[in-house]
Amino acid sequence: MPMNSPTWTTERIDLLKSHFEAGLSCRQIAASIGVSRNAVIGKLSRLQLTRRELEVAPRPVRAARERARKSNPRLQYQALQAVYDNGQPVEAPIASEHRCSLFELSEQRCRWPINTPGAEDFCFCGNVPEDGMPYCSGHSRLAYRSGSRQRVLRG
Repeated sequence: MPMNSPTWTTERIDLLKSHFEAGLSCRQIAASIGVSRNAVIGKLSRLQLTRRELEVAPRPVRAARERARKSNPRLQYQALQAVYDNGQPVEAPIASEHRCSLFELSEQRCRWPINTPGAEDFCFCGNVPEDGMPYCSGHSRLAYRSGSRQRVLRG
C-alpha cells in the first residue's frame, strides 16, 4: 500500500466488520488486514462495534462466607477480650522463644517484628498467635491497647 493512501479503505472496513462478527480477536483481525492491533481497536471503537457482554457468574456463596468469617469484627473483639481477661499486666516482658525469619513466617506464628527491619538480627516473634489474631497474647496486648491504657502508659 502506498504511503499516502488511507489506512482504512472500504474493503478493509468490510473485512474488519466480517472478521469481528465472526468472533476473531483484535490480534487476528489485525494480522489478516495488515494493520496494528491498536488500529483495529481504535477503528472498532469509532465504529461503535462492541462485543456482547458475557454474563458474569456470581461468586460462590462459600467464598463470601469465608471472607466474612475471616474479617468478622465480633470474633476479633472476643479474641481481644480473652487477651485482656487473661489478667497479665501490659508491661510484663514477652518471651519470644520461637523467633523466625520472614521466610518461616506463617499464620500459625506471631507476626510481631523484633528489632529494626534491615538489621542483621531482625526477626519475628514466632510464638503461637491468639485465635483470629496476627499476634500472640503478649503482643496483642501491646498492639490493641484501649484508649485509657495508652494515656496511662504515655503519661
